[in-house]
Amino acid sequence: MKVIRPIALSDYDELYNIAVESGIGFTSLPVNEALLRRKIEQSEIAFKEQVDKPANQSYLFVMEDTDSHEVVGTSGIAATVGLEDSFYHYHCGKVVHASRELKIHNTVDILTLCNDYTGVSEICTLFLKENARQGSNGRLLSKFRFLFMLEHQTRFSETVIAEMRGVSDENGTSPFWQWLEEHFFSMDFPTADYLTGIGDKVFIAELMPKYPIYVSLLSKAAQAVIGQVHEKTRPALQLLQQEGFISRGYVDIFDGGPTVEANLQHIRTAQASRKLPIKIDQQKGAEGVLCYVINTQVKNFRAVSTEVYVDKEQNVAYISAQSAAALLVSENDPIRFAPTKII
Repeated sequence: MKVIRPIALSDYDELYNIAVESGIGFTSLPVNEALLRRKIEQSEIAFKEQVDKPANQSYLFVMEDTDSHEVVGTSGIAATVGLEDSFYHYHCGKVVHASRELKIHNTVDILTLCNDYTGVSEICTLFLKENARQGSNGRLLSKFRFLFMLEHQTRFSETVIAEMRGVSDENGTSPFWQWLEEHFFSMDFPTADYLTGIGDKVFIAELMPKYPIYVSLLSKAAQAVIGQVHEKTRPALQLLQQEGFISRGYVDIFDGGPTVEANLQHIRTAQASRKLPIKIDQQKGAEGVLCYVINTQVKNFRAVSTEVYVDKEQNVAYISAQSAAALLVSENDPIRFAPTKII
């Protein structure tokens, strides 16, 4: 069974291996020991804190195989972004150049640097090892976060975003960044990506063009990847689109990848979820529907994918003893759950 739990300092080696496997362009997991350890420490603090409104908390989870005790994946939630460090995007917009006398009317696409997403929550740092990419593992590693956020709403913003990895090749070359590098930055994409990942963002404010960029001035290769995702990111984008996430024209300033957003209350898995006390019964649990299930705790949070049978008359949920043990729940404890297939 795969169980999701808060990360611990003892998971550092596994997190480092995941950071290496994730490759260039996965900004939230740079291969840097001090930063990764700090991420774990900050997450441990966040899970212990009593929170009545979202601030700078950062929650990092791992997926563990209960048989081998191997950590096979990670995902995270930032309660807010941009409160300590500026959170930059380009917004894709338009300007019109027109002359009534000459009967000329030209609409031009532009990119404008902005901080419009300051203060929203972000789902981030989702990566599943190659050897665990089967069944519903990937979906569980993503969707359990919507249940956690709904259960603990005071910890998060109503608006939730996800930055999707943009187009780059196996060497980490980004067509979008190549144009910016040539004209403004004089540093390659892996270096810029790494500096951002370790929190060194001063260079962005210092070197980024201050005025809107006319898209037509970019190289054809750069223009072609604006708002496009890396081939390995397409499944993650499709999953979020199915949940109701949409793009409002914001793209990453380095690789041009899209940022998508949704209102927490409108995310399909959150909407479809229920909270009920449990009964432990092997047979009845097996007769249920496959669901994403979380306990309602924070510090001792757990999530699994398992069958849940709902007794509508008693208004209780039946799960197996194995699932109850994995979730750290006992008879009559509450769980929140949502079906893996929403009609």
